[in-house]
Amino acid sequence: MRSKFFRSTLGLLAVALLASAGCSSGNVSAGAGGSSSGNGTVNAMVSDSPENDWATIGVKILSIALNPQGGGTPVTIYTAPSGAYINLVELDQLSELLANASVPAGTYTSAALTLSANPGDVLLTASEDPDPGFAGTAGGTVPSAQIQIQGATGSTGSKTVPLTISFDSPLVVTANQNNSLDLEFDLSHPAFLIAHIPPASGTVEWAVNFSGPVYLHPIADITRLVLRDLYATVNSVSSDNTSITVAKDYPTEPPVSPETAIVSPQTLSVLADATNGTLYYNLDVSPITPTTIMNFSSVAVSLPTKFVRIAARYQSNGTLVAVRIWASSSFDKVWENPEGHVLHVNTSTNILTVTNEIGGHVNVQVNGSTQYYFRTPGTPSTDIVPESTIGLSNIERGFKIHVLANPLTTPPTALTVDIETARFDGSTSLANTAGFDYTRVFNTTTDNYTALVHFISDTTPNGADPLTNVAITGFKYWNFAFPTIVTSGGASARTSFVTAVGNSVNFGGTVGALPVYGVSYAIWDDPAALGWDVPWAVLVPSPVPLGTVATAYSSSTGNFTMNALGGATPATVDVSNTSGSATLVYQVNRTGGVVTISPVDITTGAGLTTFTAAMVNPTTVRIAGVPESTVGHIKAYVILYYTGTAPVS
Repeated sequence: MRSKFFRSTLGLLAVALLASAGCSSGNVSAGAGGSSSGNGTVNAMVSDSPENDWATIGVKILSIALNPQGGGTPVTIYTAPSGAYINLVELDQLSELLANASVPAGTYTSAALTLSANPGDVLLTASEDPDPGFAGTAGGTVPSAQIQIQGATGSTGSKTVPLTISFDSPLVVTANQNNSLDLEFDLSHPAFLIAHIPPASGTVEWAVNFSGPVYLHPIADITRLVLRDLYATVNSVSSDNTSITVAKDYPTEPPVSPETAIVSPQTLSVLADATNGTLYYNLDVSPITPTTIMNFSSVAVSLPTKFVRIAARYQSNGTLVAVRIWASSSFDKVWENPEGHVLHVNTSTNILTVTNEIGGHVNVQVNGSTQYYFRTPGTPSTDIVPESTIGLSNIERGFKIHVLANPLTTPPTALTVDIETARFDGSTSLANTAGFDYTRVFNTTTDNYTALVHFISDTTPNGADPLTNVAITGFKYWNFAFPTIVTSGGASARTSFVTAVGNSVNFGGTVGALPVYGVSYAIWDDPAALGWDVPWAVLVPSPVPLGTVATAYSSSTGNFTMNALGGATPATVDVSNTSGSATLVYQVNRTGGVVTISPVDITTGAGLTTFTAAMVNPTTVRIAGVPESTVGHIKAYVILYYTGTAPVS
């Protein structure tokens, strides 16, 4: 299987804005349209979906601000420290907390994001083992001269990409109450990052387009959010020893050795878990043995100025509670324990291979003493407890993990393995009302898997419907293109899913039949009677190889046919120009070595005319879509058509 969509695509970036009652870290003096007295707290986070081809996708988000309804001064909720990058690859279905800001109560209708767009402000380093057909060099870093950032404005050295993200529904911040908003930047969209491969030996150019589809993905329950481990410097311990105040740290990017911290002005308050206990690891002593603390009294003297890594969870009132804390006087000690995606699992040698940010890997040895943790912030009593029924054989390539290793052994011995997200993806097959198979094919064939996953129980709470806010129990799924239209309802959702994944479209030749692809986050079925269960699945567009238009687009039929490279039979591509559910169309032009990505809005008369004129034989196209029940048809989610110098693969 190819990685989701195309070789040149990324994952998913979400900026989740959670207005809550606690965790305040300072005031923001700006008016809000229709505001009432008092403030709420907005927690700014970023997240990402899985990506197998890259070790680093580094971006600089300079600032995030909220725009009040009816105008007024924007309320800045995040300002980045100088030189700080965010590596999106590490945020696989995780949220990284950037900052908390106290925001005036009121109504906000959009967010303004500013991204840095100078040469070198986007870092791209490939994985050492990307999927077949990847356009870059395995393990290589893309030179900044080959990265073209679309939409950059400003003078040399101060270029930025400004984005205004309109909310489907206004964000109403209420004093001393929780609100939530999840804005998802669709980085797996084919128009976000395009590798343009010209004929002969021309230079591959990577066009980065931040102005892509953005949609609302409500957070139903902040207590179930899995947060990426927080890196920080301890400023102080509260007088009652219940909490610590920390300044968020960012690692130097590209990484240096020893790794150093960029200390930010953003401060956060983190509580000890007075009910279940917080596991505290002092990395400056040997052997490394955790201590359970109910408050910070035993470490209050030594903690200030220490560097820490914190696994935290949200409480319903918006306060952060530490599940585990790793502390050291050296940032490198806190940082050096490998964090990344599982690259290989060798159950014969008990070696677990983890990707790193420089396009390489770290091997760690697991043994009978290695403890496995699976993050379950929604159930605090188990979030702190190792899972005795999980072993190396239960881990697959693509899981996002964080390892605490003993550096004195060669290879380092894993003391703990934190499974932050258990991600399964691939083609779907053999679906029935009990479960289905995910089949994933990698460049290294020994990593391939066919995994049977089961649906969660129909009585298991599973968030709320994004449109109605009605509580959901049991399995749910949705089409990637329409994240707010969720199919749920226990047995009926399972039956509907079986039907939805039963379609395919056959191009013949070496392309063959394209099945329905999906991606899920799995949970461990304790006591492992069934293994991994999936609470949800997303139907993602099947990637079609580069091809050409065979018969022209017809507005009367709403489709065209295309031939795919390596295929023997043309397929019918169904296109929608209905506002709200229209196919996303982009023109990709390469002229004089410059790649330009231009959206074409086919819901307008002018846009549809442009599209119709372009969709004729032999225009080069690339599409992603979901196979339909009509034989030989695929419903296009995205269409790219190429002008100027056409790509060759």
